[in-house]
Amino acid sequence: MCGIAGIVHANLSEPVDRSLLEQMAVKLRHRGPDDFGLWSERGVGFGHQRLSIIDIAGGHQPMEVGEGSYCITYNGEIYNYIELKSELEAKGFRFRTHSDTEVLLQMYAAYGEACLAHLNGMFAFAVWDTAQKKLFAARDRLGIKPLYYYWDGQLFAFASEPKALLEHPRIAAEIDREALEDYLNLQYCLGDKTLFK
Repeated sequence: MCGIAGIVHANLSEPVDRSLLEQMAVKLRHRGPDDFGLWSERGVGFGHQRLSIIDIAGGHQPMEVGEGSYCITYNGEIYNYIELKSELEAKGFRFRTHSDTEVLLQMYAAYGEACLAHLNGMFAFAVWDTAQKKLFAARDRLGIKPLYYYWDGQLFAFASEPKALLEHPRIAAEIDREALEDYLNLQYCLGDKTLFK
């Protein structure tokens, strides 16, 4: 289990407050006490708390490949990463680590959003494409690894847990009354609702 967090401004000239990003990531320390990392460029930043399972020494995140073309923060496990790595190596991709993180990021570099069709595992991740100035975020089909997000038209923020999002001063801890009613009646929230609006 790892903790991921990120901030993306619609106006990419607006800088990311690295101390705020660090606060968000530190709130997730219990999810990954083995390593901590921050990455940012104009308008976008990722924070990561790592629980080291695969490639204990080489899987530091956020991770970049392609001379900084892509950056990822990722929580999960890709069960078929060894097979995917072999496939990519046959296509000429080179690897610096033995981590499933780098395989996932290289899969995105090779296939874009279509990389999801190749993945067998549980995951939540976000990739920043520097050339396209584009964020791609996804989670596994069953939602085993959580990915919560906030979007107000100007700020997109995401994290593994709501409490990391609530560190951002623009995000209020306002109750979603419909979700609360669902939870009290059914013991879970329907659809993509959470107890927070």
